[in-house]
Amino acid sequence: MAQLERFAKCTPAARGVDSVVARMRELAASWPACDGVAVFNRVYLSVTEEVDRHIDGGRFADTEAAATLDVRFAGRYLAAVETRSPDHRPPACWRPLLQYRRHPGVRPLQFALAGINAHIGHDLALAVVDTCRTLGCEPADVEDEFDRVGDLLVSLEERIREDLMPGPDLLQIADPLTHLLGSWTLERARDGAWAAARALWVLREFPDVTEEFVRRLDTSVGLVGRMMLTPLPD
Repeated sequence: MAQLERFAKCTPAARGVDSVVARMRELAASWPACDGVAVFNRVYLSVTEEVDRHIDGGRFADTEAAATLDVRFAGRYLAAVETRSPDHRPPACWRPLLQYRRHPGVRPLQFALAGINAHIGHDLALAVVDTCRTLGCEPADVEDEFDRVGDLLVSLEERIREDLMPGPDLLQIADPLTHLLGSWTLERARDGAWAAARALWVLREFPDVTEEFVRRLDTSVGLVGRMMLTPLPD
């Protein structure tokens, strides 16, 4: 009964987070564990479940804004990896992960961080704009929620690296993976996403410029993702 009462009090956006979590769990069950997209999905699912718990626990100042941002954000990931239409072409930022998802020379940490790079570097900025349009507000009005969600992501990055980095700690400094991924951090990617979201909001009255900005953002994030997925020797 308590669960039904909680569900009844949830906003549509908050219920949307529950739907997103359910869909990610379905995907996790349908993909092989070694699949590169599945590796990222497990990471992202843990973050989304944590956001869901924060929403249910009233830890966001604006629950509706937090839930809307989370749903719009996740929706871009799901649209990129789920659509199977022959006419569908996923964003450039997601193509490297989709193309290399079964490559035996790519390690799990590379898959996880390449997915995070695509989702934070490209999708998050667009999700902020989507949220502001949905709620009729400015980016500054959802900055606190953006920061809280971003903090949850950043807090998981070190754990992700520790869980997925192969070999004992003493050997990590010599591992090619350390050098390949050492210059990328989620915190910097999040800062870039916020700057891109603010720029897109200012440019929203200029569709041609906005389209070019988004296209170039997508391409640049995709190039970083492709480098992150460089096959490495065992």
